Amino acid sequence: MPPLEQNCEMSCLFGNLVYTARAMLTIKKLTKAHAGRTLFFETELVVNWGERIALVGPNGAGKSTLFRMILGQDSPDEGQIAMDDYATVGYLAQEAGDPTDRTVLEIAMSVTPEMADAIRTLRECDKMGDNTSDAYAHAMDTFISHDGYQLEPKAKRILKGLAFKDEDFHRPAREMSGGWVMRAHMAQLLVAEPDLLMLDEPTNHLDLMSLLWFQRYLMNYPGAIFMISHDRDFMDSLVETVYDIENGELVRYTGNYTRFLELKEQRYELLLAAWRNQQREIAHIESFIERFRSVASKAAQVQSRVKQLEKLRRIEKPRQMRRVFKFIFPQPPRSMQRVLELEKVGQSYGEKRIYRNLDLLIERGDRIVLVGPNGAGKSTLLKILAGVLPIDEGRRVPGTTTRIGYFSQMRSENLTPNFTVLEEIMNANPELREEEARGVLGSFLFRRLDCEKRVEVLSGGEKSRLSLVKFLVNPPNLLLMDEPTTHLDLMSVEALSQALKNYEGTLVFISHDVHFIRALAEKTLHISHGKVTPYAGGYDYYLEKSGLMDNPDAMDL
Repeated sequence: MPPLEQNCEMSCLFGNLVYTARAMLTIKKLTKAHAGRTLFFETELVVNWGERIALVGPNGAGKSTLFRMILGQDSPDEGQIAMDDYATVGYLAQEAGDPTDRTVLEIAMSVTPEMADAIRTLRECDKMGDNTSDAYAHAMDTFISHDGYQLEPKAKRILKGLAFKDEDFHRPAREMSGGWVMRAHMAQLLVAEPDLLMLDEPTNHLDLMSLLWFQRYLMNYPGAIFMISHDRDFMDSLVETVYDIENGELVRYTGNYTRFLELKEQRYELLLAAWRNQQREIAHIESFIERFRSVASKAAQVQSRVKQLEKLRRIEKPRQMRRVFKFIFPQPPRSMQRVLELEKVGQSYGEKRIYRNLDLLIERGDRIVLVGPNGAGKSTLLKILAGVLPIDEGRRVPGTTTRIGYFSQMRSENLTPNFTVLEEIMNANPELREEEARGVLGSFLFRRLDCEKRVEVLSGGEKSRLSLVKFLVNPPNLLLMDEPTTHLDLMSVEALSQALKNYEGTLVFISHDVHFIRALAEKTLHISHGKVTPYAGGYDYYLEKSGLMDNPDAMDL
């Protein structure tokens, strides 16, 4: 890519020298069509050095396509994408690809292919006791030139922040789940510290504790950040600029995501007022033309107004912002005060002891979030509460009127394959009117034609969302939810949040979406090393009382 033209918007004075800041990335007059639809039309974007930007827009608007074009993986139909010659770029995709035999630490330290080869050669030579060959000497030169002795401590520190344990460092990536491999690649980017960090849904594979660490780490990141995310709190904490994809245009807003929503609403109202004013003006001119078209003495005035209309740059009627569907969900039957109780429960996986002598009481109206490091037993506890995992010791005592709904990470088991999406929801609650069912489905990204699809042809994400809607239209009085916001966009998360705020039953859930947690949790259970510590307040209360608000390094990862 050609070097950028100098951007003279900002100057910095250091002693007697004045340096003019340059844009790192500039997009000019970009046009791109895909599958017969124009995603972008002559649009522009600028990323300055050190800037924090979020790219937002509805599903299918072209966010990932824009990222691919910036990375050179796709080409614009017209326009220019220019990157500063001196800028380095790091990209975190949503999926890590096929795992390799490289260890977690090797991935984290592989800031360049040359460094990866050098590390591998050094390890092989050490195993054979060979430290005199030319291959060893060349690899050591590369290792030292890349500051290798500082690289390993930095990589280990970042890996620990992302919840890897010491014994994980030398495990081959192929032995680990896709989520953990993604974390290793995330560590690789943070170790490398590129000038521009491009992140596509970076919080998808992080638990709450790792997310808190990652968020705080990025607050002090020295480079620019350009992200796609469905995590509102994450964006609010980090970004200072939002680019919104709207009708093929990249519209720039200054501020975090919450400020963007306010400004977008204001922009819509202003555009709507301008469109209405222009429509009145057009109607007035057309009325004059029609009225005096046949009057010879008015011919010059009529012709003048015809030319005025021809030259008029017409304002396109703005599309109304997508809003959360307002729907009063049916309420569950009232439960007893003691909804569910665990007495002296013990649970193990093989030789690993998860819980010992666990006592827990869930009472009517509780809204509890489970937090803690990955592998601490949060999902296990939810399964015990749901009764889907037999306990090794102790008693599980549900109330006599307790009706449990368990929304697991394996969501499709409660769906009927040959039903349509609409039939699935109507069958879940026969009292639901069709227009209400379609409205709720629309809030969770099921458009008109999607409602006629058979369940069996839905993607994993679509099945997850459909299972969620089934719970909402016929809720139990004890709702157990494991990561319910996965596969939801920001507006759908808000719709779910609003629905659960009005839910009169008892709620116990796991989530890494901090905005969602803040909206719903009234109690917190921290789980670590088989110990369950209750906090009589929501997320912020937990952070304050646990000391994490002021000292994130105190996290038990």
